[in-house]
Amino acid sequence: MSKILKSLAALFFALALSGCVHQELILPNFNGESGSGTQQSTVDVSDLNTTVQSEGTVPRIPFPQEEYNRLARTGNATVSGTIYVVTASGQRIVGKQTRLYLNPVTSYSRQWYEQSYLGGRKMDKADPRLFNYLRFTTSDATGHFAFYGVPAGRYYLIGVVRCGQECGYDTPQNIRVAKEISVGSSGTVNVELSKQL
Repeated sequence: MSKILKSLAALFFALALSGCVHQELILPNFNGESGSGTQQSTVDVSDLNTTVQSEGTVPRIPFPQEEYNRLARTGNATVSGTIYVVTASGQRIVGKQTRLYLNPVTSYSRQWYEQSYLGGRKMDKADPRLFNYLRFTTSDATGHFAFYGVPAGRYYLIGVVRCGQECGYDTPQNIRVAKEISVGSSGTVNVELSKQL
């Protein structure tokens, strides 16, 4: 376990130096949608889960390094908005102080979006090189978030909202929310990252 933590710490410092991390990275809880833990540690990164080895998972396509090499690493745009879910009764539950991340749209991330997010299937572990291309931030107590210095391109914006009985669950659950967005070369993209339950 200590080797994994040391590796993740080294990876974080490499990301910080490359400008890929907007804020300090709190290590995520790799429990998927229904994991326990605090909001600070529960951004859903099940597509990055380094421990998934179970049978019946969807195999990933080979990591397309050349495709990722073409992605811009710096930019001037801002992505801001609010993360929330809407219950069956119409109540809005915001994602308070939760981690969000931007995942560039590639053939690799598109497979995750279609198979895992839309299809609800468990996938093989992601290639660790993917971490080099993600941008992280944290929402505030009202669910507002912002990413700064984002390069132009298309991204999957991903986060979780923790919700319990008000969402119809006996115990609090982490509800994954994702949306594809397009970012220009400058200016601000305002996004409502939401999901109807």
